[in-house]
Amino acid sequence: MIPIPRDRFQPLRIPSGRSLWPIPIPRDLSRQVQGESGFRFWNWSGTYGCSPELLFRPRNVHELRQILDLARRRQKRVKVLGGGHSPSDIACSQDFLIHMGKLNRVLQVDKEKLQVKVEAGILLSELNLELDKHGMALANLGAVAEVTAAGVIGTGTHNTGIGHGILPTQVVALSLLLASGEILECSESLNPEVFQAARLHLGCLGIVLSVTFQCVPEFRLREVAFPSTLPQVLEGLEQHLSRSQYFRFLWFPHSDNVRIVYQDPTQQAPRSSSSWFWDYAVGFYLLEFLLWISSFFPGLVVWINRVFFRLLFNSRVENVDRSHRILTYECRFRQHVQDWAIPIGRTKEALLELQAALDGNPGIAAHFPVEIRFSRRDEILLSPCFRRDSCFINVILYRPYGKDIPRFRYWNLYEGIMRKHGGRPHWAKAHSCTRKDLELMYPEFPKFCAIREKLDPGGIFLNAYLEKVFC
Repeated sequence: MIPIPRDRFQPLRIPSGRSLWPIPIPRDLSRQVQGESGFRFWNWSGTYGCSPELLFRPRNVHELRQILDLARRRQKRVKVLGGGHSPSDIACSQDFLIHMGKLNRVLQVDKEKLQVKVEAGILLSELNLELDKHGMALANLGAVAEVTAAGVIGTGTHNTGIGHGILPTQVVALSLLLASGEILECSESLNPEVFQAARLHLGCLGIVLSVTFQCVPEFRLREVAFPSTLPQVLEGLEQHLSRSQYFRFLWFPHSDNVRIVYQDPTQQAPRSSSSWFWDYAVGFYLLEFLLWISSFFPGLVVWINRVFFRLLFNSRVENVDRSHRILTYECRFRQHVQDWAIPIGRTKEALLELQAALDGNPGIAAHFPVEIRFSRRDEILLSPCFRRDSCFINVILYRPYGKDIPRFRYWNLYEGIMRKHGGRPHWAKAHSCTRKDLELMYPEFPKFCAIREKLDPGGIFLNAYLEKVFC
């Protein structure tokens, strides 16, 4: 076993003068579990937060069972935190919050099967470095690496590549601590129905203790990015999908401008085209200032989108590095996000409709980029890609200097188009769907609900977000 002792969960701090106090536990348990009061949790974007009655940082399964026992006796609910990156209230609770940062070890590396078993609280940024040591890698990763193993599968994190599924498709086994205190092992051969639910669990089936990932031999990626136009990329979409293993493109609203990105395995030596001046001085500091100005003069957004495309995205660039350094990147801007998956055959129609809708509503200032990615179909019950190859269309509104930009007109317009084209929302991101909506979108939604109710009949793992989904 390889211990990784650091606790890197940044959003949670102990304010000065707040209490750290032991919680009474049953007399037959020898070690006291401690809860921390006085916390205010905010997600990474600062868009959703909560003030839990108690925050726990358990060190082992024994302490997790104590927390569940205390919650039952006090009639409290329990929510487990990942890395705090989800731009929604899925991680919030007013009762008990559990942070798994002390359960972050690599438990087993099987080089023959190319599999790794890890504790649920390990960050993918930590796991990637450990896999480097063993000549292994995950075949696909989301854009953000500061997320936990349990969290990344809990919400169905994805990246791109029509030959690749969402990240939970790389999971071959996991273990759950149920509300009853029982540990349930799940895989294709052990409790297979629960396994297909738990690979995208929403934090409502139990507490994930361990995850076993199927890996591949380590590899490098060559990233090539170049400009195009929306009509051109949509006309040649099938060719792009076949030319590059990890193909995606970025559309700049209020224009036809597109940035195409190919990422493919290579034996070439690492190289980088990054520049602090263009990446940070212009691409971050200047852009954030101009976006803040545009919050008073929304018409500037059209100009910003077009000028910054010319400044930063209108030339061809190449980068080569280890796969995880190419697939992930630094997310600099706090933001509001929506991300829905539609059947891949509806990509062209949906994007052209979104473009026309924005052109027809000049009061809506849509920030760049709209990111378009692709994923393979799967059999995971609540996967947006359940039984269909899918296109994810991700829209954002930045929060320059923490300031919120009016978003609901844009969100309503976008959601209406996504629903029209058979869309399913990304579970980690903001959406307005209710249980009635989700029952129509997900064919196996009733099956997932039945599994949830069997594993957690008292609803101890629900919160306000999940009540909207299941109640």
